Amino acid sequence: MTAQPTLATRPAQTSWLMQALRAVVALHAVALLVQAVTAGLLLSSPGGRALHMTSGIALVVTGLVHLVVAILAWRPGGGSAKFIPTAAGLLVATIVAAILGEAGVTTLHVPLGVMMFGVGVLQLTRVLSRPGAA
Repeated sequence: MTAQPTLATRPAQTSWLMQALRAVVALHAVALLVQAVTAGLLLSSPGGRALHMTSGIALVVTGLVHLVVAILAWRPGGGSAKFIPTAAGLLVATIVAAILGEAGVTTLHVPLGVMMFGVGVLQLTRVLSRPGAA
């Protein structure tokens, strides 16, 4: 038999997880912006490709952490599940964009990256406007 959190401990756990979600979503939005900056470096400097690929890997890791924290903030009986689909969508879009970029399909890669940045900023505004207890 597993111990269920009491009503007294649940708000504190939810508040801590929402703070973690806010931090991770902010980091994810910054990572998306860094991807755009390194894309510009890709076009203008010889080392730009390596930087863009490295920041892409960091973006995938950040997206995975975003998804895990969104799931933990939701956990059944905890907070809202509304942040999970966006986190999952951003992770899938990141992987698709990486595949398209590696294949050289810039006509889809670039607009997908712009869309991902917009969704990341939208997620950030949604998370920041949410009260501490989800």
